[in-house]
Amino acid sequence: MADNEALSGEETEKLLQFQELSGIDDMSVCREVLQRHSWDLEVAVQDQLNMREGRPSVFFSSRERENPTPVIDAVGSSPNRNIVPVRAFPAGSWWRWGEAAGETRRRGGITGFITGLFSFVFRLCYGTIASILFSAVNLFRPDPRLFGSDPVTDVAAFVTEFESNFGPVHPVFFRGSYSDALAHAKRDLRFLIVYLHSPQHQDTPTFCRSTLGDQEFVAFVDSQALFWGCSVTTPEGYRVALMLRECSYPFLALLVLRDSRMTVVGRLEGAAGPQELIATLQELMSENEASLIAARADRNERSFTQTLRRQQDEAYEESLRADREKERRRKEERERIEEEMRLKEEAIREEQKRIEEIRRQKIDWATRVPEEPSADDPEAVHVVIKLPTGKRLERRFRLRHTLQSLYYYVFCHPESPDSFEIATNFPKKVLQCMPTESMPSVQTLEEAGLRRGEVLFVYDLEA
Repeated sequence: MADNEALSGEETEKLLQFQELSGIDDMSVCREVLQRHSWDLEVAVQDQLNMREGRPSVFFSSRERENPTPVIDAVGSSPNRNIVPVRAFPAGSWWRWGEAAGETRRRGGITGFITGLFSFVFRLCYGTIASILFSAVNLFRPDPRLFGSDPVTDVAAFVTEFESNFGPVHPVFFRGSYSDALAHAKRDLRFLIVYLHSPQHQDTPTFCRSTLGDQEFVAFVDSQALFWGCSVTTPEGYRVALMLRECSYPFLALLVLRDSRMTVVGRLEGAAGPQELIATLQELMSENEASLIAARADRNERSFTQTLRRQQDEAYEESLRADREKERRRKEERERIEEEMRLKEEAIREEQKRIEEIRRQKIDWATRVPEEPSADDPEAVHVVIKLPTGKRLERRFRLRHTLQSLYYYVFCHPESPDSFEIATNFPKKVLQCMPTESMPSVQTLEEAGLRRGEVLFVYDLEA
């Protein structure tokens, strides 16, 4: 408020009124606008309304029209950053009548009151009628730039027209929409230069040929920033012009990543030479390089953190896979052991079952062994049987007894093997004495050639 203390009481009141009417929060910006219009409150407010609606200011001096100078606006000190629509108040508002009363006190007497009241009514009617006429014109003859189109097509058409009119020497245009350009600049952490092209402006051809077509400027822009441009006669260019709030042409804006969003850090309005423009852009880039450095450092830190986390996750997954593999092997080993134990138990049960079956057979087949004949029986045949254990068995059979009887006798002996065959000594001949379903009838001892004392050998087939 130190600057406001040097103002007169009337200037201070105008400053407060202008802030209320324009909606600009920064008091220093309000003062600068009023000073530029010689403290004429009505002119300053109307000028702000015109610039907000995209109409050129009618309050520039003739000297400014004849000798336009480029305006370079760095964010933070630009009055244009804070231009907002004029706020309307309802008729009969106490604030407006208070304003009229204030003018009465300043101008004195009934004359001042009538003058202030007339001025208030005139401004209110003028603003209302202008808004109605402007809305009516837009309703019956809408601006074609307000209708949507393909942004990429608009940009491509502009680049083709630019090269047709001014040649191929120019910074490399980003052939995409404004949103795509913002996304690429943000992703690549680069400066973004936006050029808004106005074909009707008198300085546009010279600026395009001498500045945008300068080899040094082209090399500087291509190496330092992403370059995007479009004509304000297209819907895409018009939309961007409204967003960037340009006031004059040629228009350039410099954007950079700040606080995770692309922010305008500098504007250039009006024609400028290539050297002057390069110097200005270099200065703005130097002032805002810190934000890119911080963004790169933050991105590198996030990348390092993500890489470290990914490595930790991979190590954890590898450890988890190893643990799973160990658990799988342990499970397979347990299953293998369990299967072996099951098979062993099954084999034991089968063996026990077989032994039990053999025991039962020995008991059952013992009844099939015929009675031994006496020694003086003329049909008696003395047989000597040698078991694999060395046990010697002797018994008499009749000639008409079958070889199965001989087999039953050997099988039912406690020291006999479970599976065996009986053969003669010399010449060695295996006797077909084992009972089978395929051989229901078996030879007798006489048919087998056993008519006198014989020595037979038992061979263990499981040995």
